[in-house]
Order: sequence, then structure tokens, then C-alpha cells
Amino acid sequence: MWGKQILLGILGLSAGFGVAAGLFSFIIGLGVVSDFADRTHTGDHILFYEDCIALGGMLGNIFWVYHIEIPYGGWLLPLFGLFSGIFVGCWSMALAEVLNIFPIFVRRVKLLKCIPYLILGMALGKGIGSLVFFYMRW
Repeated sequence: MWGKQILLGILGLSAGFGVAAGLFSFIIGLGVVSDFADRTHTGDHILFYEDCIALGGMLGNIFWVYHIEIPYGGWLLPLFGLFSGIFVGCWSMALAEVLNIFPIFVRRVKLLKCIPYLILGMALGKGIGSLVFFYMRW
């Protein structure tokens, strides 16, 4: 009985490490981290940023699996939601940039003057959609 549990635990941890490593590699490969470092002119700290992303993923999993309560979590939740939304938005924009979706779309539609409004509309739509989704859950 104990041997089976230990084997399943090792297998689960190994699978989790593999999936997490793939996700972090995907995030770094998309160039999200290097774009942030380039735009903030802090390229010399890029390894620190990558370590923070990996540490955040590990701590998030530990809090999720072991149901660790964070003191004043209700007050920190909107801040966490804001930062998570910014990160996911930047991640999706980096993926779209890699796939060259926006340049192709802009050329096809001949949309040159309204690009900032298009990006603002996508960001507002994502934010309002998230607010409606989480408001309806409560």
C-alpha cells in the first residue's frame, strides 16, 4: 500500500515538473520576459525575472494543492487579479505577435489609423469579460 502511494506521488510530481517546465519554456520562448525587460530597460535582470516566474508557478501550485490560506487574502485578491490579467494579456499579445496575426489583419482590412483603439478595445473587452465572469460566479 505504501509503495503504491509513494510511486504515485513520484509519478505525479514528475508529470507536474514536466508540464511546468514546458509551460515556463513556452512563456520564455514567446519572448514575454525579454519584451518586458526590453521595454523597462532592465535586460541585465532577465535571469531574475525567469526565476521569479518559475518560483511564482511553484508557490501557486503549493498554495493550491495544500490549501494554504494567505493572511488578508481578500484584500490581496484584486491586486493578484490585476497582475494576472496584465500577464495573461501580455502573453496572448506575444503569442499573436509571434504568429503575425496583427500585421496580416491590418494589411487585409487596411486599418492603419485605428490600431491603438483596436488594442484598447481588446484589452477592455478582456477585462470586462473577466469581471462579468467572476462577478457571476459569486
